[in-house]
Amino acid sequence: MNLAVAANENLAHTSNVLIYSAMAVYTLAFLAHIAEWVFGSRSAVGRTAAAITAPTAEPQKVTVTVATKGGGTAVLERPKVITRSTVGSRDVPDGPGAAGGSEQGDVYGRIAVGLTVLAFLLHAGGVLSRALSVERAPWGNMYEFSTTFGAVAVGTYLVLLTLKKNVRWIGLPLVTTILLDLGLAVSVLYTESAQLVPALHSYWLWIHVSCAIVSGAALYLGAVSTLLYLFRDSYETRLENPEGKQYNAFVSSILARTPSAASLDKFAYRINATVFPLWTFTIIAGAIWAEAAWGRYWGWDPKEVWSFITWVAYACYLHARATAGWKGRKAAYLALVAFGCYVFNYYGINIFVNGKHSYAGV
Repeated sequence: MNLAVAANENLAHTSNVLIYSAMAVYTLAFLAHIAEWVFGSRSAVGRTAAAITAPTAEPQKVTVTVATKGGGTAVLERPKVITRSTVGSRDVPDGPGAAGGSEQGDVYGRIAVGLTVLAFLLHAGGVLSRALSVERAPWGNMYEFSTTFGAVAVGTYLVLLTLKKNVRWIGLPLVTTILLDLGLAVSVLYTESAQLVPALHSYWLWIHVSCAIVSGAALYLGAVSTLLYLFRDSYETRLENPEGKQYNAFVSSILARTPSAASLDKFAYRINATVFPLWTFTIIAGAIWAEAAWGRYWGWDPKEVWSFITWVAYACYLHARATAGWKGRKAAYLALVAFGCYVFNYYGINIFVNGKHSYAGV
């Protein structure tokens, strides 16, 4: 490979145009998602509240026949014990979705998804053009990592939307954060298209960093679900106590249309548990690359330390999910702390801390 190959300025410019175009379309998708939530039917609030606060059915009775000394029998009836699930696992149906089951809301939702698909194609085109402009992986600095991360996150959402229809609720927080991510990338993290330092010219750049991006995108979706789970769980808890403080009507109408706390909790767990082995491999691949580049597998570099801290945090979360006393909200808090470690490992370490990973710049 010719390490001195110059960047193709035309392709680099095309990449910038496509990224800005994607941001414009993401903005339209954001507005369409807002319209879906605002103009969608709110009639589901009463149905969901009724499903949570409806009185428990009469306990089932089990008949037990007992012989007596006089030769007769006595029939005893005892209620069948019905136990409540743990918090976040109530037997509550999922909400009807952002559109609230209304035709008008559903139209806005379909428009939002269509715009998201278009924005994703422009976004992916921008990432690909950036790669072609320098003939290397398009994640050699923070700007490129951010744009690629956003594209993978949206692509993952669209795949899930294709496989499972009840994930459109992710759309609004997703396009919101992607807009913030791209805005930060083009305004603060932007770096001209150029070749990398020799140490980064390795096939491990394709393996190690791509795994980190895919892991982060999936963990992000898990974090969104976890955060929404906390709000929905609090909403369900308040509905169980009608005499207590309730959310206002607008917030209630929003939360009533989301999946149940149990569904959100399950979705987050499945995402995090599925991607955890890939994050483990990411750290191992980084250690192997470090040995090839620096002559040691592990040197307690800040990036290495926080990658390991992130791994430990998610390991604690997965263990907590298997521990009765830590299920529900406690495990959810652990998941958010773990994702916070991932975010700090990327932004905080790269910007504020010097280490061997600092040579790529922003």
